[in-house]
Amino acid sequence: MIPLRRAKEVLGRGIRLLCPRCGRAPLFLGLFTMLPACAVCDFRFEREQGYFVGAIYLNYAATALLALSGYFALDALARPSVGQQVALWGAFCVVFPLWWFRYSKSLWLAIDYVLDPEGAPDEGLG
Repeated sequence: MIPLRRAKEVLGRGIRLLCPRCGRAPLFLGLFTMLPACAVCDFRFEREQGYFVGAIYLNYAATALLALSGYFALDALARPSVGQQVALWGAFCVVFPLWWFRYSKSLWLAIDYVLDPEGAPDEGLG
């Protein structure tokens, strides 16, 4: 595990969709294509099958938390009908995870690097 100050830096890189090790290269090419490795430090982004299941949990948790809290907050403030709420938050639950997808994968990679920087693969794919 790395020190708290360094952990904040690595998690900040995760939010900015940058390599958790060097912070100088992007993780994604386009919207949904994750690069196999960092172009600067050769840190492997793509891991074994099933590695990013945790990112799916992060994505689901963020979506559920925001939708539920938004539902109750909007109900308390504006009192829309249940049908309007379901339409609004149903659409949110489709669109938000698509947008948050990259961030959840990036954060999952950053969290893994914070918890076990030595266990992360150092070599490139080639």
